Amino acid sequence: MTVSTGDGVVSGQIVGAYGRHYLVDAAELGMVECVTRGRRHDYACGDQVHLRIASNRQGVIEALLPRHNLLQRADRHHSKLLAANATQVIALVAAEPSFSQEILTRIACAASATGLRLQIVLNKADLQQAADAARQQLAPLLHAGYALTVMSAKQDIAALLPLLEGQTSVLVGQSGMGKSTLINALIPDAQARVGEISSFLDSGRHTTTRSFLYRLNAHSAIIDTPGLQHFGLAHLDALDIQRSFPEVAPLLGHCRFNDCRHRSEPGCAITEAVTRGEVAAERVKMMQRILAAEGHRL
Repeated sequence: MTVSTGDGVVSGQIVGAYGRHYLVDAAELGMVECVTRGRRHDYACGDQVHLRIASNRQGVIEALLPRHNLLQRADRHHSKLLAANATQVIALVAAEPSFSQEILTRIACAASATGLRLQIVLNKADLQQAADAARQQLAPLLHAGYALTVMSAKQDIAALLPLLEGQTSVLVGQSGMGKSTLINALIPDAQARVGEISSFLDSGRHTTTRSFLYRLNAHSAIIDTPGLQHFGLAHLDALDIQRSFPEVAPLLGHCRFNDCRHRSEPGCAITEAVTRGEVAAERVKMMQRILAAEGHRL
């Protein structure tokens, strides 16, 4: 239902984000192409907003309603808002081409810091030999407690469907992992919708940076985000990153020395856990690599 504030302003949800142009679902009013006041463009797909309708199904976003959460990636000079008000992140990897374990871990860090559950989905499982190698690459994350769902988007997505029910899921992954194939399997008219949106936004001029929210049913939605080749965590501090490793988080603060670097110091709770086999050494090395790359020194 469209909600009016009584002064010509109605509420809606951003379902498409294309640079500084947004597509807002204003319920009974339908899809409204919107711009923002001034130079503001800190809105994300999934945001609830107030907008003022101008003409020809065009409008201006007037206000952002309170968010439950915001998933983003950032380097030192720029941040990219991926999705708002989600309940989980679907990190899509594939048997082929190979995926980056560091990018996957960075996605997991951002999800954890946002309070979102991470679901790892391995696509192209029909490529058995490559899928076995991918499982081996994923072993440290599975040992840390992350769940894995295996499927082939071209053949059968049934294994994924229960994970999506009742959730607003953010689909994130490197280019080439099969996100488009998965979206087309989930939403048969996805390409038609993209075409319709492109007509709203000047023949697709803004589609290279698009994010779009697809409603799977009355209780479930999935937000498709652009394929990526890096995932910066400049918006997180060192403690945020360390806490986002679920097997490391309970050990923080239990080292003998407050300034422990978790390398070779005596009484380090984390290195002792590695020795006992409770924490994978690869995961600690990955944590230290990410911290160093983001400019944090341990």
